[in-house]
Amino acid sequence: MLLFSRCHEDTKAKYESPEGYDFSKPWILKLPIELDEISGLAYYAKDTSVFAINDEFGWLYKIHLPGRHHIRKWKFSGAGDYEEILMIDTILYALQSNGHIEVFTFGPDHNVLKADAIFPSKGNEFESLYYDSAAHKIALVCKDCDVDKKPTVTKYFFDPVTKQYLDSTETIDVQKIAIMLGEKSLKFKPSASAVHPITKELYLISAVNSLLVITDGKGEPRIAYRLDEKLFKQPEGLTFTPAGDLVISNEAADKGVANILLFKYHKKR
Repeated sequence: MLLFSRCHEDTKAKYESPEGYDFSKPWILKLPIELDEISGLAYYAKDTSVFAINDEFGWLYKIHLPGRHHIRKWKFSGAGDYEEILMIDTILYALQSNGHIEVFTFGPDHNVLKADAIFPSKGNEFESLYYDSAAHKIALVCKDCDVDKKPTVTKYFFDPVTKQYLDSTETIDVQKIAIMLGEKSLKFKPSASAVHPITKELYLISAVNSLLVITDGKGEPRIAYRLDEKLFKQPEGLTFTPAGDLVISNEAADKGVANILLFKYHKKR
């Protein structure tokens, strides 16, 4: 059973919202128990739905945002620690926590056509990836990587054409985020990321830190927001509609059921 409701709780007095959004007024879609560990979102504009995965079992789910249809699901792989889903055209990319990417699509008989890409090193943990359309490459954002001994978060890259990991990396300066928040230091652990289709800014959300950070296209921090943990109980998925509406998924986190939050985008005139 899906339930779409409107939240009227006024949180603006304590928590600020990014420009164009009102985090005090989300639409909330409650999800069934099967999706308690929903992890990753990819918007599908053709029928106003999102693709999602859960954390362990290799199922792809299709959820209509108005909540009027049954959730559909397809088996794309075996058991694993799946953290993120990304869609480019008709190709889907499922990220595992170790950086491995399962690239797949569906054939004419709904059979899965799949290729696996193995991350070239160990000792890394990932929970998010996004598509950089300007550079035509996929970015994997570290949650906890061995290379990040300094206050940085490293981004690795994957070529969706050759299905190869690239040698180049970029970093996000976490110390700048800490300064924005009035903190001396911060261990930033992104759990989801996506590029805003209109502003082209990168949105990064961290469930551990209860933060939303917005950077420019290269990862230069611009602004950081503390999130209301009552609303964002464990945000693990983030995507946008083409109109800029922001969609965030929360795992159940032993606090009721998992849900999807939708925030309408109101472009500044």
